[in-house]
Amino acid sequence: MLYAILGEDAPDSLAQRLAVRAEHLARLQALHDDGRLIVAGPCPAIDSNDPGPAGFTGSVIIADFPSLADAEAWAASDPYATTGVFLRCTVKPFRKVFPQ
Repeated sequence: MLYAILGEDAPDSLAQRLAVRAEHLARLQALHDDGRLIVAGPCPAIDSNDPGPAGFTGSVIIADFPSLADAEAWAASDPYATTGVFLRCTVKPFRKVFPQ
């Protein structure tokens, strides 16, 4: 089943986000390589693809996991979660409708 992982960045976490970004992207690449990643990306803090020092407010990941518990465990072990980039992370079942 698909799950939406919604991470909310802690205030002033941009430096930490950048420090662990490569590790975070490697985990996303593994999901992609397994054919399980639908979409992933950050939410800029301002209306710009490159927010510069304004940073990000969080991230959205939609991926396939065997269960909610597996999705929650994956999210909890992500470097953004373990190093304090994410203030909180919510995992919800997701039903894709479009595109088919």
